Amino acid sequence: MSDPRLRAAWEAAGRVPDPELPMLSLHDLGVLRDLAYEEDGTLVVSLTPTYSGCPAMAEMRAATVRALNEAGFGAVRVRTVLDPPWTTDWMTEEGRAALAAHHIVPPGPASGPRRGGPVPLSLSPTRHAGGAAAVRCPQCGADDAEELSRFSATSCRSLHRCRACGEPFERFKEI
Repeated sequence: MSDPRLRAAWEAAGRVPDPELPMLSLHDLGVLRDLAYEEDGTLVVSLTPTYSGCPAMAEMRAATVRALNEAGFGAVRVRTVLDPPWTTDWMTEEGRAALAAHHIVPPGPASGPRRGGPVPLSLSPTRHAGGAAAVRCPQCGADDAEELSRFSATSCRSLHRCRACGEPFERFKEI
């Protein structure tokens, strides 16, 4: 971004925490997609939700507008962009590290090439060639975990327990 005002706006909007995973910023989560000025001077922020029915979008919009207003940007409009659909591949390495630091297993690469049109969605655990779920315990590092619930605090996370150390933990699913 060569425009210093847009760069400053990106930094302000990018620091907004995700309401469901506050250790992640909207930038680290990969939902902050674009910033541009309209002819009338309104700053337009493009956000792509993690899925189209994400209940956190209202808070993300409000927090983004608030952060930009506090940073000195007057008229701000948030635009929801659904195409291309969000993917966990858009998460930053810093975001993945923040999840791991909070004992949430970060997602691996999303499977398959991205296509236009309807997006096939599989929320099944990632599998190794041998068929075992590829989930490593963030506490002790063992790769012997059982899935307790396919859905955890949010639909993008699952709940597991390590068979080695007995600790429960969450895993962020690849999408």
